[in-house]
Amino acid sequence: MADSLNTIYPIFDKMLSREDKESLLHQRGIMIWMTGLSGSGKSTVAIGVERELHNRGILCRILDGDNIRAGINSNLGFSEEDRRENIRRIAEIGKLFVDTGIVTIACFVSPTTELREMARKIIGEKDFREVYIATPLDECERRDVKGLYARARRGEVKDFTGISAPFEAPTNPDLSLDTSKMTLKEEVEAVIELINKNI
Repeated sequence: MADSLNTIYPIFDKMLSREDKESLLHQRGIMIWMTGLSGSGKSTVAIGVERELHNRGILCRILDGDNIRAGINSNLGFSEEDRRENIRRIAEIGKLFVDTGIVTIACFVSPTTELREMARKIIGEKDFREVYIATPLDECERRDVKGLYARARRGEVKDFTGISAPFEAPTNPDLSLDTSKMTLKEEVEAVIELINKNI
């Protein structure tokens, strides 16, 4: 099987290796997978981390629902099958960034353990760090940044995580942050510390 794959995909033997890319960047690729309810603060924390890493000369890329669903996943809806495919594609894209030596932050509700474990398997255990943005539902709903909770309460949004669809909280995340109890600076520092241990 390996020989047939080498025949089908011979370019892999000619491309520069991950080690070459990481040596060029003077950093190691890592995936910080942020999970949590809509409005929990995933993107806000990620943007803060990205800016701090940039100031430190570390290349970072954020992947979140807005930039993914507007482009590569624009053909997907919110059925169970489409949600799974959404996460699968994100993980595959994320793996490409990580293998290029880039610190990658994925901000997705990814509501089930099964979905997150699929992402972990695709990206690889040694490169995957799970960060649970553990902001309580009532605080997320109070913020209602995009008006989605109000629409879900009115029945206008079906299968909305936290209201009409369940969220399975991670049982053993690498880091857990409750943005209702911490400042953004504290949250960013905690994620930076996790990244520093891994790059």
